[in-house]
Amino acid sequence: MKRLFASVRARAAVGATLVVALALVVAGTAVLLSLRTSLIDQADAQAASAARDVATQLSTGVAPDRLELPDNDDHPVQVVGEDDRLVAASDDLEEITGTGVPAVTPVPTPRKPTPQPTSTDNSDNSNDGDQTDDAGEKQEAAEAAEEAAEEAADDAADNGDSGDDPLERGEISDDPHTSEGSARVDGETQDYRFAELTVNTESRGELTVHAGATLATEQNAVRTALTAMLIGFPLLLAVIAAVTWLVTRRALRPVDAIRAEMAVITASEDLGRRVPEPDTHDEIARLARTTNETLAALEASVERQRRFVADASHELRSPIASLRTQLEVGAAHPGLLDVPGAVEDTVRLQELAADLLLLARLDAGEKPGRGRVDLAALAREELSQRTGDRVVVTADLDSVEVAGSRGQLARVLGNLVTNAQRHARSGVTVTSRADGVWAVLEVADDGDGVPRQERERIFERFVRLDDARSRDEGGAGLGLAIARDVAARHGGTLTVDDSPGGGAVFVLRLPAATAAS
Repeated sequence: MKRLFASVRARAAVGATLVVALALVVAGTAVLLSLRTSLIDQADAQAASAARDVATQLSTGVAPDRLELPDNDDHPVQVVGEDDRLVAASDDLEEITGTGVPAVTPVPTPRKPTPQPTSTDNSDNSNDGDQTDDAGEKQEAAEAAEEAAEEAADDAADNGDSGDDPLERGEISDDPHTSEGSARVDGETQDYRFAELTVNTESRGELTVHAGATLATEQNAVRTALTAMLIGFPLLLAVIAAVTWLVTRRALRPVDAIRAEMAVITASEDLGRRVPEPDTHDEIARLARTTNETLAALEASVERQRRFVADASHELRSPIASLRTQLEVGAAHPGLLDVPGAVEDTVRLQELAADLLLLARLDAGEKPGRGRVDLAALAREELSQRTGDRVVVTADLDSVEVAGSRGQLARVLGNLVTNAQRHARSGVTVTSRADGVWAVLEVADDGDGVPRQERERIFERFVRLDDARSRDEGGAGLGLAIARDVAARHGGTLTVDDSPGGGAVFVLRLPAATAAS
């Protein structure tokens, strides 16, 4: 399993597929719920319309057994009296649930007996007497009905706070009550949405109409949509996974080419090779360019190290060969041994070894100490130890402190003064001063100066200008290189410029101690 998901392509494809799958599930669920709600609302409207049609017929005085009911399969109907007696129902209705009235067969309502004329003992009275009795009975019945209506009104007033207002004769309730159930019509059972309306009729009082609307359309639509999603979503996810895999594979193809080329470079140790750079402007192209820049820097570093080793070997070979020759001659002819020359060659070897060791420490990233060093005091101490200089050294020193290694800074000053002594005609000047946040140490000579085109090259290792290549002049071309490296490690710079009095002036700039701290 780990090997399966070790590829970036596989992880990207699986991640994209899972995200899209989650989005599709959420969207599909929302669509199905919205579709179902919409279709149920539509069924409620159809059921309410069917119930209102039947209630309208009842309000106009149509008898329950003479109602024109809607289609039995789509809209089953029940009409229920105040005593929950079923007074009308759709034909072929065999079973129903959800309306609260499980009956499907109407129950005949017993007719009230028709009032007959009252007999009297005086059956032979005249027609005027009969009419007088009938009129009296009608008046008594009207008064009784009026009293019953007043009592009903009083009861309604007493109980008005506990229920809805009674409907007027012929009035239909406004808002239908909806419910869900099922019904079997002509042997076929379906789910329905039922609407319930109440109507107040003239002859039968309040009747309740239950009318249904089939949910077959809603169920079929939801089922069809769900089936389409169950078939389409996996296909869509498969396409998304395949496209993500292919696109990621194509996008990572340059990375694989970079990896393969780096493997070849590592195996061959040929730092002159470069990884291919795609013709794009994306992150992979920038990675390739950065990789090539790193290879170029590494190649330059290795080449510099090789040249350094070669130059160091060359510089070491000359004094070692000279010292060996003198020792061999002294061994064969003790009287011809050049002891001063042997000592001079040994001193050159010692200085060269010290320079090489310091460069090695600097290349390894050795950081200087953070002690405070007064450049003026350092210069006085260093100049006081130089008793055998060829020309006179004058000093104009202002006290200014820097943070760093006293030994390394003394080495810089010594190298600069030695270089100036080698090229000066009559004198060397050392000055120190503060320049804002910088501490400046200058070493100037009155020699021929440094050509402008050589002012950077002289700071390279083992570089000596043509007039300083003779062995008698001394030096291996490492002094200025060491001085610049030490200046850089201290956060400063070392440059060369024309001296106001002719010759060259080397300017060392270091952060002053207050700024460095």
